[in-house]
Amino acid sequence: MAHPVYSAKDIEEVKVTFRKTDTIKSKIAKSGVIFARNAVDRLTSYDPEKMREREWLNRLIFLETVAGVPGMIGGMQRHMRSLRTLERDHGWIHHLLQEAENERMHLFFFLNLRSPGIMFRSLIAITQGIFFNAFFLAYLVSPSFCHRFVGHLEEQAVHTYSILLEQIDKGNLPLWADLPAPQEAIEYYSMPPDAKFRDMILAVRADEACHREVNHHFADIRSWEDVEGHHVELNDPRTDNSPFIFSLGSGEDEKKSAETGADKEPK
Repeated sequence: MAHPVYSAKDIEEVKVTFRKTDTIKSKIAKSGVIFARNAVDRLTSYDPEKMREREWLNRLIFLETVAGVPGMIGGMQRHMRSLRTLERDHGWIHHLLQEAENERMHLFFFLNLRSPGIMFRSLIAITQGIFFNAFFLAYLVSPSFCHRFVGHLEEQAVHTYSILLEQIDKGNLPLWADLPAPQEAIEYYSMPPDAKFRDMILAVRADEACHREVNHHFADIRSWEDVEGHHVELNDPRTDNSPFIFSLGSGEDEKKSAETGADKEPK
């Protein structure tokens, strides 16, 4: 499926942003995300300054197995609704399935560096079973709430990848400082043959920023609206920076810059 291909300037300029919660539904969605993140952080003794490559890899693999679920559920439910009602979906299915596939590709990039053992795989299966069914039921009740939840979840993903990049740049992860990017990632993002692991992380973070804004956009509009021709801008309208524009009409991107914006929260 189509996916954005970024320039080096685009992906270096992606920022950590957090959408303001101005409705009760949004506040509940964000609270749920913060609760889940804090629980995972405590269970895994999350400390970016002390974590080594193996701990980071475990976290990234686990989180990507979760991140690939919402898009598939949303796309599947909208697909079934389209068949049931004999009506067109107007572009939503494509982008939801594209998101699910994109997150799955992230997972396989990281699996080039490690093959999890039976205990790790069991934890993934249990988590998937719980999250899949909970999200499936929630999407039946309120798709807009689920998209808002995923928007806030992707905010945390961009935040996590930004911290990882900081740790690489500080020299705290020496094994990844000059590690070549997996060939699979080089081909997927059309990166130069000598691209490094850090370059791949930049592209993955840009993907998460796109998912963040697209899901917030889907939460803002009505579920029956036609998204063909819609554009999501990843920039702060209060600045003079030209936006990176992600087109929902074609699944392709119009690259101007990747400056993203909104209200920052502390780490």
